Amino acid sequence: MKIIKLNGDNLKRTEKFLINGFVLTITALFTRSISMVFNIYVSNKIGSEAVGVFSLVMSVYMFFITLATSGLSLACTYLVSQQFAKNNYIEGLKAVKSCNLFGLLLGIGSSILIILFSNIISTNWLNNKVSPIPFYLIALGLPFIAVSSVINGYFSAVRKAYKSAISQVLELLVKIIISILLLKTFSLNSVETVCICLILADVISEIFSCTFICILYKIDKTFLNKRTKITGISYKRKILNITLPVSITSYIRSGLSTLKEFIVPNRLVLFGLPYTLALSEYGRLTGMAMPVIMFPIVFISSFSSLLIPEFSSLLAKGYKKRILDVSHKIFIIASIFSLFITIIFILFANNISFAIYQNLECARYIKILSPLILLMYLDNIIDNMLKGLNRQYKVMLCNIYDLIITISLLYFLLPIFGMDGFIICIYVSEIFNFIVSYLELRKATK
Repeated sequence: MKIIKLNGDNLKRTEKFLINGFVLTITALFTRSISMVFNIYVSNKIGSEAVGVFSLVMSVYMFFITLATSGLSLACTYLVSQQFAKNNYIEGLKAVKSCNLFGLLLGIGSSILIILFSNIISTNWLNNKVSPIPFYLIALGLPFIAVSSVINGYFSAVRKAYKSAISQVLELLVKIIISILLLKTFSLNSVETVCICLILADVISEIFSCTFICILYKIDKTFLNKRTKITGISYKRKILNITLPVSITSYIRSGLSTLKEFIVPNRLVLFGLPYTLALSEYGRLTGMAMPVIMFPIVFISSFSSLLIPEFSSLLAKGYKKRILDVSHKIFIIASIFSLFITIIFILFANNISFAIYQNLECARYIKILSPLILLMYLDNIIDNMLKGLNRQYKVMLCNIYDLIITISLLYFLLPIFGMDGFIICIYVSEIFNFIVSYLELRKATK
């Protein structure tokens, strides 16, 4: 009877996993498609130089988002998955509350920091291409982003990721509508105006998304079974045990990543490219070619993200064989899919570039980066598996080593080889990251 129950549980879990995966995939496909169309519209409207500057502003934005969230989504997912697996619903909700408190404190602290350093960033890092105003706007949205990340972690843990998906769709639609209205209302003669319009739209959409998903959470928790014992667990220490290693390493990783973004155009100047042209080339590769390369990952990344609560729950119950079986099947499917996408991009790079951007400016970059698709897609899956196995610290450590190597190579190669040096660095980075992550996964699963 015990074996039958286990098989029934596995069947139910698999069914729920697949349903959530398909919902997330359809949602992500919709949002990625809409985002790509919108990015094409923005790129054609503002030009590659403005795309380059905006990419740099967004890299700063992402660094402070890292400070604001600090691994809280992962902590919430991990702790709630553990408690709900034991039917301790009240304890799971206590974990969410504690994570939210940390989120508010970190979000407000990050807002203060970006305001304090905004002048230095705009003057020394962006060569006065923009004023501190876009960074003041970013500060408004950081506390809301922190809270949203926690609630998204909760919905991931309780396998109701479709609620997060609904929030993401609405957030994207709000962002696009406001962006278009602002871009049509204001003159786009200056790069700063473009950045202010796009950042303001993003912040408004983040505030809307946070409000919406908090309402969904309030509704969801009222339906939970409250008749469970209260163990009196203090989650502050548990949250810190998960987030501190992740936070410290993620701060370093995000800081190095931001530094890498600023190094590229500045070192390209030493190769002989004017700063404006360097920004344009940087924008073509990172803002135009790379989104195209990464677009098909939507078909596997949704299932990949669900592996975090899935593996956390299986690990808590001791179902190690199940973990190995799932890992094996996903690797086979993802590898076949990745190789298929690689062949398409290599053969039809020119057609894809012209169909999307009405020019062949990024076709070369699409073709050159295509062989990395297999490694990039599988690395995404491996990272989520490791997070589910409570090896998130190892993931971040791997990323830090990768960035240190990449930045060192960028510093020396860009003045000699220009954009070709940048491409060499991308190859070294992806190969190194995949090998180290894969070896860590083998070690984690023995």
